[in-house]
Amino acid sequence: MTHKHSPVTALRNAAQPLDGGAHDYDALLDCIGDARFVLLGEATHGTHEFYRERARITRRLISERGFDAVAIEADWPDAHRVDRFVKGRLGDDDAALSLASFERFPTWMWRNADFLDFVGWLREHNDARPPEAGKVGIYGLDLYSLQRSIAAILAFLDRVDPEAAARARERYGCFGKFGDDLTSYAYGLGIAESCEGDALQQLLEVRQKTLEQATKPGTTDPDELFYVTQNALLVRNAERYYRCMLHGSVATWNIRDRHMADTLSEIAQHVDHLTGRPSKIVVWAHNSHVGDARATQLGERGELNVGQLVRERYDRDAFLVGFTTYDGTVTAATDWDGPAERFALRPALPDSYEELLHAAEIPRFALLPDRARRLPGALMNERLERAVGVVYRPRTERASHCFRARLAHQFDAVLHFDRTRAVEPLERFAPERGPDAPETFPFAV
Repeated sequence: MTHKHSPVTALRNAAQPLDGGAHDYDALLDCIGDARFVLLGEATHGTHEFYRERARITRRLISERGFDAVAIEADWPDAHRVDRFVKGRLGDDDAALSLASFERFPTWMWRNADFLDFVGWLREHNDARPPEAGKVGIYGLDLYSLQRSIAAILAFLDRVDPEAAARARERYGCFGKFGDDLTSYAYGLGIAESCEGDALQQLLEVRQKTLEQATKPGTTDPDELFYVTQNALLVRNAERYYRCMLHGSVATWNIRDRHMADTLSEIAQHVDHLTGRPSKIVVWAHNSHVGDARATQLGERGELNVGQLVRERYDRDAFLVGFTTYDGTVTAATDWDGPAERFALRPALPDSYEELLHAAEIPRFALLPDRARRLPGALMNERLERAVGVVYRPRTERASHCFRARLAHQFDAVLHFDRTRAVEPLERFAPERGPDAPETFPFAV
């Protein structure tokens, strides 16, 4: 029998069951209030319920609260192709084609049935909006597209200033001597000079060139100029990422998450300019990026993340939502760059938050904060938290997929789905490795 003052009883009393109905997230939206940045997490990169429920919440934020953009844990050029589709610009004829650029492992993160449905909905939503209302966009936050970003910059400069394109080719040619696998960049710096100066110089020139283009009427639209400028910033930050790889995982993790947080701020400023008011943005990313790192053992070892930086910059304009699961199935790979597989997700470990939430015996529910943004006290003590990325190794569950955290300080709200199922990839097997394929190693979230 559960004691009336036990943590389980407290959570059971605080839980707001989710039954799949239209009013599931009324209370959550009330808690979000006027926040400008709503960060929606996931405990795995391969769970259907996480994608589906993030889409349900996001549709309501867009339709009812006037949110302007969705920023996802994806590469900038790949997301830009989707952005062009949902805004009805020249390019792909249907939603499935717009996802075709997500070729880098793990393809199922965005080439899956749930994200496809959301992209189709957003296109229909945008098509129905009056012209003066503008279009809701989709933007990528990650920095693993160095070569594709360079190609996009060169294509733009070839069109507007061939001499500037020639200078860019010479500067970016610095990366050529390290080959396609840019992990070799870190190892080659003792022999060859870094590309840091070239990447920075080219960023400054691209910024100047886009400013010049912006003053010419009837030329390139603001979204395209913003896209090019961010590609140049990405190349500069990706260079720093690879240059620091030998300094350890904390250094490169921090460069990556700072880039994502900075990109989110740049997106906000861009959309502010387009709309003429403070913009509102939804973020989709893993819990390890969305939850405040200061409330985890990862933060104790020096890691920061997007959730922490957004809270520091925007305070109560940021609202962080974590997603958890106890067991079920999950889409992941056995090894890096392997095909998508359906795994049985092991029941959560003892002394974990997932085990505690499972004990409430409610299939799916929300834990929401009070007016002071405080979650139930049962979530304040340190426990294990599940984190499954794109590689799943159940035999090493504790070492590979768990870290210690204080959930009440990590998130503003928590959504628990006790038994979940694997997300459905649009194709089962990973394509042949391309030049950018190994760039996310060793991070799996």
